[in-house]
Amino acid sequence: MPTANALPPCATARPTRRHAVALLCAAAIGPAARAATPGEVMVGAVLRDATMQGLNGPAKRLSDFRGRPLIINVWASWCGPCRQEMASLERLAWSDRPERFTVIGISTDDYPDKARALLKQTNATISHFIDEKLLLENMLGADKLPLTVLVDAQGRVLEKVVGARQWDGPEAAQLISRTFKPAPPAPAKR
Repeated sequence: MPTANALPPCATARPTRRHAVALLCAAAIGPAARAATPGEVMVGAVLRDATMQGLNGPAKRLSDFRGRPLIINVWASWCGPCRQEMASLERLAWSDRPERFTVIGISTDDYPDKARALLKQTNATISHFIDEKLLLENMLGADKLPLTVLVDAQGRVLEKVVGARQWDGPEAAQLISRTFKPAPPAPAKR
C-alpha cells in the first residue's frame, strides 16, 4: 500500500556495525527467512508491559493505553521515510474517524536530543517516547523503519506495517477499518 512518493523502508533500526553484520547474515540465509528480533511479540500475541520515557510529555507504560485500540509508529530522526509519514500520522490522530484509537510514536534514536529536535521542527502533538536499550525496538520487531503496529484494546498485536504510508489517505483508512473492525457477536447458546 505504498503511496506514489513512498520511499523504501530504512534497512535497519540503527546504523551500527552489529546491524550490518546481521544484515549480511540475513542475506546469506535468503529473503524468504525473516527471523524475529530478540523478544519480538508476533501478530496475534499480546504486548508485554514496558515503561516508555516521554520525549514530549511524561513517561507512560504501554498498559496505560489499554482499553482503546492503539497505533504505534516506530521511527528515527535519521530515517527519511519516517520523516515523510510523520505529518500524516498527526492528521490521522486528529481526524474524526469512526474508529476510536490512540496514535503514539516511539523513537529508536540513540540520542534523545536528536529525536526532540525533529519533534520540535515538525510541531508534533501526539505523544512520543524514546526507546531505551532496544526494548521496544525488539519487542515490536522494528528491524526496518518506519514500522507501524496496530494493537487492539486488549494489547494484542493485529497488524505490522513496514515502510512509509500516507496514514490519513484512503488506503490506510481501509487498513485501519478492516483491522479494528469489531468482532462479530458470538452465537447465542441454546
